[in-house]
Amino acid sequence: MITLPLVLAFYLMHHFKLGWRLWWIGAATFVLSQAGHIPFNIGVGYLMKNYMPALQQPWMLIVQAVFLGLSAGMWEEMARYAAYRWWAKDARTWPKGVLMGAGHGGAEAMLLGLLVMIAFFQMFAMQGLDPSVLPAEQRALAMQQLAVYWSAPWYAPLLGTVERIFAMAHQILFSVLVLQVFTRRQIRWLWLAVAWHALIDAIAVFSAATWGPYLTEGLLAVETVIAVFMIFVLRQPDPAQPPEDVSPPASGFPLDQQHLPPIEETLENIEGTRYN
Repeated sequence: MITLPLVLAFYLMHHFKLGWRLWWIGAATFVLSQAGHIPFNIGVGYLMKNYMPALQQPWMLIVQAVFLGLSAGMWEEMARYAAYRWWAKDARTWPKGVLMGAGHGGAEAMLLGLLVMIAFFQMFAMQGLDPSVLPAEQRALAMQQLAVYWSAPWYAPLLGTVERIFAMAHQILFSVLVLQVFTRRQIRWLWLAVAWHALIDAIAVFSAATWGPYLTEGLLAVETVIAVFMIFVLRQPDPAQPPEDVSPPASGFPLDQQHLPPIEETLENIEGTRYN
């Protein structure tokens, strides 16, 4: 989760011959979006818990999935639009959009990877911990969490890596979609990115709570194939470079007349001219 985004970043920069700047802009866009996204989710979650009438399952889960999907789509895609408009004004080509998306998804993967690493070290340190040092009200829960963590199969933690690969592909797609707002001059591409982001997240939330992580990853794999296909469908050729400035010839004749073959000065040729 930490190394793969960096490997992808190095590959894209080498392949597209671009620097780190746009990758960092994409990464900062994700972080800044979460500065509003996370408090917003906490506030709305508090209101839903205390003031929204209790709904029976699965309706409550559907409401939560739709809300979390729309929240992520709005905050992240609006932040991406703002970055394109006011920060990365030079990012108007497909390679630059891909690199910004890799930075956005890469920052998300690396931050989550750091959280996973911190949790691992905490659980590793607790292995030899005497339960009696913990508060009585936390002791049973802590021991239960420790037992569940170390009894999980060895491949279970790899699901996080697989999920981040899928998520990075989608973040690149969303970046390319929002880029179309500026290359095609149509705002509807922004709303398409918001809707697609919301749908993907809502499906993941509902599926994980209903069918478990493995089927959820299978659904994400299918969605990722579609996302990668759409990334390349939206690929556009880079705009043509402006022609080099060529100074006009001193004689004032057009350029295409500068290399005419010489004409032999014969009596016949002279008689065919206006000087005859």
